Amino acid sequence: MFFKFLKKQALLILLTIYIIPQTILAYSDKIIASGETVGIKLNTDGILIVGSYEINGHNPLLDAGLKSGDIIDQINNKKVSKVEDLVEIINTCNCKNIKISYIRDKNTVSTNLELYEENGTLKTGLYVKDSISGVGTLTFIDPNTKLFGVLGHEIADSTTGNIVDIRDGTIFNSSIIGITRSSKGNPGEKNAILYNDKVNGTISENTKKGIFGKYTSSFDDTKLYTVASIDDIKIGDADILTVLNGNEVEKFKIKIKSVKDTRDKLKNIEFEITDQTLLEKTNGIIQGMSGSPIIQGDYIIGAVTHVVVEDPHKGYGILITNMLEEAEN
Repeated sequence: MFFKFLKKQALLILLTIYIIPQTILAYSDKIIASGETVGIKLNTDGILIVGSYEINGHNPLLDAGLKSGDIIDQINNKKVSKVEDLVEIINTCNCKNIKISYIRDKNTVSTNLELYEENGTLKTGLYVKDSISGVGTLTFIDPNTKLFGVLGHEIADSTTGNIVDIRDGTIFNSSIIGITRSSKGNPGEKNAILYNDKVNGTISENTKKGIFGKYTSSFDDTKLYTVASIDDIKIGDADILTVLNGNEVEKFKIKIKSVKDTRDKLKNIEFEITDQTLLEKTNGIIQGMSGSPIIQGDYIIGAVTHVVVEDPHKGYGILITNMLEEAEN
């Protein structure tokens, strides 16, 4: 959940930099490195089409030129954001077709969708949703601004691969109840229970560098880590913070292999899991570890974001400064 894979040297994905005077940071120089597992719910900015079904031999989606991944933002010239909006319009419009405005590849297009009656009910032939839920790891909380960052990468539509445009969202309590181990070519995952009624923060952004928003619950700021610049990071031993059982954040050993400031500000830290306890439990990086803070001494240096699919002991991370700068945008 919330890992995205590329292929061989296959990777699994688990800012524009502000020009600021060197002595001034837009974010705090000491932050909370979390490692807690959180549930994530994103409310899409419109109604997301995720599939279709035939009605009396017709496929309305194909007939209208629609496809999975399109986002419906208007119906009959009325703004819509929830599935309930679509249902209400169909139930009250007294019509056999509706005008749909939808977004595809950031372009807005219009079409007409035929409605078909089946067993006395008008149907669209579309499978749709207005939210996405899953599990990830909370990377940081800035104790001064209360900004938080999760995942270290985007949440994308599984059909198109495009970043999901969101209206808002929440992070909430979650508890790990089991682990599916990774194997070569087959990433494992954290298995979790979600408690979406126990909200800890509101989400405002879904970007290539993570999920960001405001933390709204209380937090423990007795242990703060210094934000590392790229020059502070050393090749060699480091740790990640993550949860493998219940809500217990544990520290596991890794080895930093290389560090670079890439043009896209992603995959900055190359590392390998060396902790035998972690390898016995997970056989490497698994889905749900995205966002696990990478710690070196008293520094927070980044977050886990990718795993090499063919060798799940190896992975990549994003620099913490790239996440913090994105959170400030």
